[in-house]
Amino acid sequence: MGYSNQDKIEWTLIFVSAFGQQFGLTLKQAFNYLSRYQGIDFIDRHYGYVHTQSFQSMIDDISEYCHRKGGELV
Repeated sequence: MGYSNQDKIEWTLIFVSAFGQQFGLTLKQAFNYLSRYQGIDFIDRHYGYVHTQSFQSMIDDISEYCHRKGGELV
């Protein structure tokens, strides 16, 4: 199923904001962290799945994914 870029961008922006709040990061810091440790790429590749899950579940899963890629936040 195809999703519009606008839908993906809006969901991702809200997710990045929630991720930042969870870890006490600004929006820019959260985006940079997720970019550096491939979280944004994961969201892009698996958007069909991730946007159907709760933000808390995805924060937990993507923080663990980024940790496996070298990130320090868990």
